[in-house]
Amino acid sequence: MENRKPSRSAGPLAGLRVVEFAGLGPAPFACMLLSDMGADVVTIERTGKEIGDSTDFIARGRTVVIADLKNANSRDEVLMLLDEADVLIEGFRPGVMESLGLGPDVLAQRNPGLIYGRITGWGQTGPLSHSAGHDVNYIALTGVLAAIGPGDGPPSIPLNLIGDYAGGSMYLVAGILAALYERQSSGRGQVIDAAITDGTISLMSLFASFALRGRFTERRGANMLDGGTPYYSTYRTADGQYVSIGALEPKFFAELCERVGVSPELRACQFDQTRWPQLRDEFARLFAMRTRDEWAALLEYTDACFAPVLTLSEAMRHPHNVERGAFVEVAGVRQPAPVPKFSRTPAAVQGQAPNEASLLAEVLASWRSQIA
Repeated sequence: MENRKPSRSAGPLAGLRVVEFAGLGPAPFACMLLSDMGADVVTIERTGKEIGDSTDFIARGRTVVIADLKNANSRDEVLMLLDEADVLIEGFRPGVMESLGLGPDVLAQRNPGLIYGRITGWGQTGPLSHSAGHDVNYIALTGVLAAIGPGDGPPSIPLNLIGDYAGGSMYLVAGILAALYERQSSGRGQVIDAAITDGTISLMSLFASFALRGRFTERRGANMLDGGTPYYSTYRTADGQYVSIGALEPKFFAELCERVGVSPELRACQFDQTRWPQLRDEFARLFAMRTRDEWAALLEYTDACFAPVLTLSEAMRHPHNVERGAFVEVAGVRQPAPVPKFSRTPAAVQGQAPNEASLLAEVLASWRSQIA
């Protein structure tokens, strides 16, 4: 069938069988990561769902099957597929899978080694566990959103990268890999309750530690890593673009000042907060004198801790990203490449998003034949 993956990946997770119950956000992204690393991911999609958007990078490298989980015969087919699986991933509200007869207790009886990955915003338990929400709500509850943005303005929403993907998908994948490692000795699977709020709070560990040491204030735009310092910030250039600087260490700060041309009297005030307004004005004045690309020509490839602020399309063309192969083409469509890089078992995109569904019975037969 056209939608089948063109070749079996030799990535580090080759041979791992994952069943994904189709959803939105962090669960599909986690499955993309697993597929890129070689896992055979089969997505169970509901009846009536349109399939075939090859530009959906998050859905790449999958096989899709259609199943009506409320139909007994269809559900039995899904159960047989799960009997052969290593990992299940679902992102429904708590209790939904149980109501379909696909909860972890039922499946553990059939497949004791199954790793059951559950990802939600609020988690499987707690007062909010059954409430609707999205990334902005999850990071708001964890202390993250309050810490991002200008001191004289509202919190800035950092796309849905911190909650859904960093606090959610990445922790789910880490949990799955840890459970697979443990299964080698116990032979048993387990349930992973990956809550986006839990993961996002974990991401705040550094700042929680800083707060205990008096190095972090809960006022936005007043800390070392939130733009509060003039030497870890962004500045507008002559062409209306922006550059970033992050010269935290004194030796890097000194190099930045030398290359940019900071006034001598301000070069010794890196840690003198009373002089920071002057230093910020100095950086703003200097960076406004040249275009973004002119500054890049002067400061890139140095230890000034500098980078131009690029758009996504510009990032695709930057020499560093090009040499690293950070973007790849799949069926003529350019997209982010699989990461991280492996020395012996390289990750690879196993194909674009499917353009049609496969028969569940055919996928099951294929899995069974590989075991035989």
